[in-house]
This record gives sequence, structure tokens and C-alpha cells, in this order.
Amino acid sequence: MAVRMIDHLMQARQELRYQPTPKRVRARLGGATVVDTRDAVLVWEPRRVVPSYAVPISDVTGTLAEASDDAASELPVSLEEGGPPVIDPRTAFGFHTTAGTPMTVTAGAATGQAFRPAELDSMVILDFDGFDWLEEDEPIFGHPHDPFSRIDVRRSSTSIRIELDGRLVAESSRALILFEFVLPARYYLPRADVVAALEPSPTATVCAYKGHASHWSLVGGGDKGVDIAWSYEQPPLELAQIAGMVCFYQERVDVVLDGKAQIRPVTPWS
Repeated sequence: MAVRMIDHLMQARQELRYQPTPKRVRARLGGATVVDTRDAVLVWEPRRVVPSYAVPISDVTGTLAEASDDAASELPVSLEEGGPPVIDPRTAFGFHTTAGTPMTVTAGAATGQAFRPAELDSMVILDFDGFDWLEEDEPIFGHPHDPFSRIDVRRSSTSIRIELDGRLVAESSRALILFEFVLPARYYLPRADVVAALEPSPTATVCAYKGHASHWSLVGGGDKGVDIAWSYEQPPLELAQIAGMVCFYQERVDVVLDGKAQIRPVTPWS
């Protein structure tokens, strides 16, 4: 029987998944290195869509101790309309979907959260946001990269028109289209092809793959025009071609491709 790959992968998301990595991984806490290991594994708790690092307990040089259950609230989302709910990555680390023991790691006056999963009893998962991380000698941010996901960027002559309530915002036939697995294709347009005035927004986000994003609002667009676009001013070298280009949330604007109006996708950013 033929199986759509995303459906197959979504079934696996109900399980605790792990994958060893050959990278040297270091974690720092309060300026002190508390983990230095070549035996880290990427771990996805059930229904989590981005990985965290689990490291051998024997490679933790900070002080490990059991902690009270610091339960956090779940933020369920669907990656596609009608799809099964998964856990929004913004859900706090304290929310766990597998059996285990909450822990803390302490170095000097600094403390970070950890979790010892029952099925990987010799390891602890560390709260990515609570530590500073190095893979080999490169700092990483957001979350570890998923080795089973990839990003493709392609030049395109597709005619792309961006509108909001009938108002022309941008029009281009020289976009870069970014394809990222299950997420909607994203259209990065040259700034010169944005015909409406945009103003900087205080909103700032981070993507583990693309870097730190600046957001933009439509001048005179009211509430609907707030944070309708973003740009990466200094993306990593592997995505340098999107630097400074503007990408609009298809969830919040109207997109016309080659003269055909597109349906707004339903995603966590709708």
C-alpha cells in the first residue's frame, strides 16, 4: 500500500525518537563548560517536532540533581490543516511527553533544567535555551538541526503578487523560493520589488537554520498589516543568498502566483 511520507513520519512522532551524532557537542552554563562529549544523541520526545540534545550523564561535569516536577503547559498546533496536533516548539522545556525524572544542572550560581528519560536512563536531555552550545567549534542557536530535514533555495521566474485587502504590496518575477519539508514554500523577494512602504517591527525571532529574523509591518495597514513580513539580514553562509530579501507570511496576506490566487495556508503562524 502506498504511504504518503509525511503520514508515515507523523506516526513515528508518537514515539520517543533518538539519533546519535558524530559531532563533538559542548554545553556551557554561566560561562563554565558543563558538557563536552562525542556521544550526544538528538532526541525528539513524543509529538515534539524539533530535537534537543541528550548527553551521557557521565559526561556532565556540572552538578546534577533531581528536581521537583516543573510542569509546563502544552501548546498544541497542527503543521497542516486537519493534521494531527504536535507540540509547538514554543512549549516550555518543562512539558514532557515521556516518562522520566526532572533534573537540574548547576555550575556556580547558574542552574539549567534537564530531564532523564526512563527509556534512555544513562542520559539527560538538556533544556536547549538554558545553555550555550557548540557543535565542534561553531555556536548553534534555536535548537539542534534535524538531520532528516533540509532546506532548498531555488531562483524562480514565477510571477508573484502580494496583496492585502486588495492593496498591492509587492510584485516580483525574480524571487528566491525556499522549500523546507512540510512547511509552506516561502517566497523571498528583492526589496526593490516591494512597492508598499514597510516599517521595522520590534518583533524578533530566531530560526535554527536561517538565523535571527527582523520583522516588518505595512505602513497604513492597521492591525492586519502588523508583522506581515520578515527578513534575515545576516543569515548563515549556506543561506547567504536570502540576505536582506523580504518574505511575506502567506498566512496573513493574499498571494497570486502566475495569475492564480492562492489559498492562505493554516499553520502555527496564521
